[in-house]
Amino acid sequence: MKHAPGLCCAGCGAVVTGDCAGPFRCPCATSGDDRDHVLVPQPPPDSAVFAHAQAQQPFVRYRELLWSYRWSRSHGMSDQDFVTMAMELDHAVADIDGRGFVATPCAPQRTLAKAIGLASDELWIKDETCNVSGSHKARHLFGIALVLEAQERLGFADRASRATQELAIASCGNAALAAAVIARAAKRPLRVFIPGDANPRVVERLRALGAHVETCERRAGDSGDPCVHAFARARKRGAIPFCVQGNENGLTIEGGQTLAWEMAETFAAAGVAPDRMFVQTGGGALASALVTGMRLAVSRGVLPRLPRLHVVQTQGATPLRRAWERVTAHTGTLADAMQEARGHRSRYMWPWENAPHSVAHGILDDETYDWANVVEGTVESDGWPVTASEHTLTSARTLAHATGIQADATGAAGLAGLMTLAHDDVIGEGECIALVFSGVER
Repeated sequence: MKHAPGLCCAGCGAVVTGDCAGPFRCPCATSGDDRDHVLVPQPPPDSAVFAHAQAQQPFVRYRELLWSYRWSRSHGMSDQDFVTMAMELDHAVADIDGRGFVATPCAPQRTLAKAIGLASDELWIKDETCNVSGSHKARHLFGIALVLEAQERLGFADRASRATQELAIASCGNAALAAAVIARAAKRPLRVFIPGDANPRVVERLRALGAHVETCERRAGDSGDPCVHAFARARKRGAIPFCVQGNENGLTIEGGQTLAWEMAETFAAAGVAPDRMFVQTGGGALASALVTGMRLAVSRGVLPRLPRLHVVQTQGATPLRRAWERVTAHTGTLADAMQEARGHRSRYMWPWENAPHSVAHGILDDETYDWANVVEGTVESDGWPVTASEHTLTSARTLAHATGIQADATGAAGLAGLMTLAHDDVIGEGECIALVFSGVER
């Protein structure tokens, strides 16, 4: 057996092997030491192929970059067996959702660029509204499902337990739908914790997919998201964290990186490089995945540099800006600042004091759970957080619809961030802008 790749906690340095049903969460995370515990897969070796050009399914195309692939291979699974496993799960997803995973469109959006005063070839849109379940969230969860399936096939988990051991997620919409589709495809039970004001159409679809739905009402005086609290209790009872929060499941970030690698390949083929990237940010997993994926693309020479990262939040809740301001106030190096921040989480990231409200409800997380990597990437790339007004968020959704892309206000929040900086004359002439539309209007 080859040496098995491990996962290392960015907060405390603990290393785990993956040779059991999990692990997905740092074993030291319950110590109450105020560290920001997030398991991070060891990076792929230089010999790993960046992309298998003939493969269209993202988790097959970029398989050698995935921890799940390297772990599976180190325990005796052949390359073809991994491909077969991924495609079997993908076909099951397609049977349920009507589509499996393929590269989503990434192209200049000339009409939209002109509408906000940019040159016609300066704005590139990655459209995730046509992905599985209508957003990027399924990418994160498909990656976790691959690990669970590989652990079973290689004898590290009991196949008989899949019918009784629940997956669990806290979400107000897109992540829950994605989890329900992938869980149904993997033939695993799922428990979803949702807020009382969740979209009724989303709730109906969740139940149709066989998810066990629990409504969690916010009570006056509560700190933090009651859905997240209920999810944490379920995890402590033995549920597998099947979520889009890296601190609860470090492997969720990896699946989202496939989006970044697709973008990097598209830009490289076109002979351009994005100068700025705007990312809708609630819990932070999308931004974290894009930063991590782009870093790898730069290290492999696919992109010349990281684009300036602008994470976009609403006026209703801006916990990430608060953390960014505290990190950038540090007088030492970025590495020193992040070591300090990860070692004293509560000084940088804590629940928003007031119950947040916005038309972009999908990014109203009380905390940015994957904040540390996002803040680091923002500072590293010379970017900064952007707060979008409700008017701008609504206008961005309208403009997205005018292009034929039916993104909701959450899904178009990256555009709202760009519109905010364009209005302030921050965008330089000739700059290439990248952003993601993710979250279809329901």
